[in-house]
Amino acid sequence: MKKYCEMSREELLDLKKELDREFAEIKAEGLALDMSRGKPAPDQLDLSMKMMEVLAGDADLKCETGVDCRNYGVIDGIPEAKRLLGEMSEVEPENIIIYGNSSLNVMFDTIARSYSHGVMGNTPWCKLDKVKFLCPVPGYDRHFRITEFFGIEMINIPMTPEGPDMDMVEKYVNEDPAVKGIWCVPKYSNPQGYTYSEETVKRFAHLKPAAPDFRIYWDNAYSIHHLYDDNQDFLLEILDECAKAGNPDIVYKFTSTSKVSFPGSGIAAVAASKANLDDFRKYMTVQTIGHDKLNQLRHVRFFKDINGLHEHMRKHADILRPKFELVLATLDKELNGLGIGEWTKPHGGYFISFDAMEGCAKAIVAKAKEAGVVMTGAGATYPYGKDPKDSNIRIAPSYPSVEELGKAAEVFVLCVKLVSVEKLLEK
Repeated sequence: MKKYCEMSREELLDLKKELDREFAEIKAEGLALDMSRGKPAPDQLDLSMKMMEVLAGDADLKCETGVDCRNYGVIDGIPEAKRLLGEMSEVEPENIIIYGNSSLNVMFDTIARSYSHGVMGNTPWCKLDKVKFLCPVPGYDRHFRITEFFGIEMINIPMTPEGPDMDMVEKYVNEDPAVKGIWCVPKYSNPQGYTYSEETVKRFAHLKPAAPDFRIYWDNAYSIHHLYDDNQDFLLEILDECAKAGNPDIVYKFTSTSKVSFPGSGIAAVAASKANLDDFRKYMTVQTIGHDKLNQLRHVRFFKDINGLHEHMRKHADILRPKFELVLATLDKELNGLGIGEWTKPHGGYFISFDAMEGCAKAIVAKAKEAGVVMTGAGATYPYGKDPKDSNIRIAPSYPSVEELGKAAEVFVLCVKLVSVEKLLEK
């Protein structure tokens, strides 16, 4: 079939009539499918169920230094958890602090602390006339909601397959002292699945911020979340690059086991320079007596080391890979060559990014909902929920079963076709 934009009005009207008929048939099926969030499916959660047995009633509940993990103490994480999450984050154990169950919570707390008390002795953001944050787009909606919550001005930075537009990043960071940070998902980015190139990471490391309290919020959420054994993206380690560039303090590196073990019941961590971690600890001693050491011990005893983590993630990949390939095959078969959409083909992570014709994303998502398929809200991948082109849609293939996903993908491509035809007929 030729591109929709090359069709005559009569051809478009005939096509619309056929698509309307197909849509009515699918709508009559009464579907109730959900592709709105990148949640692990139940069979992925089942992979970690043995973790619930490693701390049996007669288990030794002391960590390797002899601390009883049932009691208070060890504010920044038991040594074996630091070692495990350090391996996952590619840093030494002394460069990491173990937190509770959520890296998003750690990021929120870090922004809140910067806002109320400042960063390493600098002026608290709440006392400044203006605070700005750079936001690579499309990006992670929950990042943007944190900065919006604190009234921080968000600036869109376009993403490329190499990472954020670094010319723009360097200009803002190096010239404007009101720019205090940038959100980054550097590996298998949300939603595009891009991984920052070596050049991009090095340019981040060599930034010369106008603000002494500028920080890179490096959310390495998908560091070991590959879909393939033989086709994995490589990400240069940012802390090491920053240290080599003479900028050891400009990055906070966040990670968690949320999509490794149990979402909401994993362990989170932040890796950073000694100066940054000392600053974190100063507030932690007021905030908490310590995080859940039993959960830390549970994770260490279940995974043992980085090899155990990688083996576990291969099992996740075996479940996820067919789902991604099914969606991508459907997009290729039904939309390729029509000129009404483009999409990414990630090697890992949890999402596929779809760019529809300009002005069509909200209508496509609404049409899919009408047919019984709930997707991430159009605009969610941009600050303030406002996609300036109304074109980006995040596809989350992980949660539905393969059978459900096949039907959801069928509905999605039909909605893309129908809305695109309607858009062209408006001209």
